[in-house]
Amino acid sequence: MVIPASYDMTVEAPREALEDACERLRRSVMDSSCALDLAEALQELTALRLLDQLPDFISIKDRRSRFVFANEAACRAVGIGDYSSLIGKTDFEVFIGETADQLFAMEQLVMETGSAIEKREECLVRQDGKSFWLSISKTALRNSAGQIVGLVSISRDISERKRQEELRHGHARLLEMIARGQPLDVVLNAVVRLVENQLNDVKGAVMLLDEDCKRLSGGAAPGLSPSYVQLIDGLEIGPSRGSCGTAAWLGAPVTVSDVQADPLWEPYRELGSLFGFRSCWSTPIIVAGARVLGTFALYSPTKREPTKLELELMAMATDLAGIAIERAENERRIRHLAHHDPLTGLPNRTLFWSQFNRSLREAQRENRKVTVAYIDLDNFKSINDTLGHAAGDKVLKALSDRMARCIRASDLIVRLGGDEFAIVFSNPDGDRSGVLRRLDKLRSLIAEPVWLGETSIGATCSMGVAFYPEDGELAEDLLASADRAMYEAKELGRDRLTVCA
Repeated sequence: MVIPASYDMTVEAPREALEDACERLRRSVMDSSCALDLAEALQELTALRLLDQLPDFISIKDRRSRFVFANEAACRAVGIGDYSSLIGKTDFEVFIGETADQLFAMEQLVMETGSAIEKREECLVRQDGKSFWLSISKTALRNSAGQIVGLVSISRDISERKRQEELRHGHARLLEMIARGQPLDVVLNAVVRLVENQLNDVKGAVMLLDEDCKRLSGGAAPGLSPSYVQLIDGLEIGPSRGSCGTAAWLGAPVTVSDVQADPLWEPYRELGSLFGFRSCWSTPIIVAGARVLGTFALYSPTKREPTKLELELMAMATDLAGIAIERAENERRIRHLAHHDPLTGLPNRTLFWSQFNRSLREAQRENRKVTVAYIDLDNFKSINDTLGHAAGDKVLKALSDRMARCIRASDLIVRLGGDEFAIVFSNPDGDRSGVLRRLDKLRSLIAEPVWLGETSIGATCSMGVAFYPEDGELAEDLLASADRAMYEAKELGRDRLTVCA
């Protein structure tokens, strides 16, 4: 190409000339036999200052992999502003050892064999820790005699494409984890890690709202200090409760660009300097019906607003976290319904038999006593007949709540069906009289009126009691003994307690 004497090289080169010369350069790099074409293309591009206009990283190295030329994009990529300061250096002076070793081996192989490398994707890490992905093409540079005297590299930054691919794959993996029923804490930690891997020096956290919708507890914060997570565990939601407590209370995103100055952080201001963050942005995790399940937050060590990318990642994270939390809630609900009575919430027969048998095994192993009480409400059918089944259900639930409040955590209560219940007491000291006093107190409590609006309903019960191991060593035998004693109480006039004879 002939350059007119009047051509002003400080002006951007014509687009047609740029595209034509660059295309010649690319073809030459892919064909190591075109030494003259390559030299001419480089000469034309250099003369027109076109190489510095290219977004691609272009460099030339000698046989020892030392830089002899690099365009501006290549200089920026390795963190060097002055082109001349790069000349004579090798990759060992700009990249970490592993990356430099990898590039050196690649280039020496090209120069030894003369075989070009085309569009190899590699992740490079600079000495300052910054990493980026490149699509790398390298070809041997030959002189007029055909001898390999160096190497030409053309690389393209594909970091954004790789980031998008990683995000898509991570999103798919998380959905699969949720579908397979992975534990909620495992899924939430994976959500936070996915977001953190997309960002630099930013940490994430998921907090879960309790059933009373009053406090937030730690769901996942793998990158934050455990001490900080412990300090904010149980955070009460409301105005001026930091980023997360306020976001959960408002049901809307809260952006705090400076925790040292924002009034929302006044009660927790010292935490930022103590644990190394300056800004905190929180988004509520909201599902159908505008129900808040928790929050997702990002913490940055600098005073700033979130970027567009960070906002997009927070939106994605809240969606995934919402799906995972709802899935876990539904599974807990299904498991609870499978083992509990839907009306009273008490364990059902399925759960009762497994827990009853376990109590007997422990009693046998530890030489303890067990007491079983069979409880049947007296004349409950008349309540349903006179007031209706809806009223009867309310009475059953009220009496079940009374009985549940009267037993210890180590005891077991079950609704066997209809108006029949059973309680299993563990008696380490074998004190029958103490258990019988507790049961008689419970019988009196059941007999207290149940108020439905302005209507008072009275219900009594008959109790039968059996003891392990005297009245049976198997769960079925013990419950049958208690059942017989209960029928004896019925025959004796109801509203009484009878011990198995």
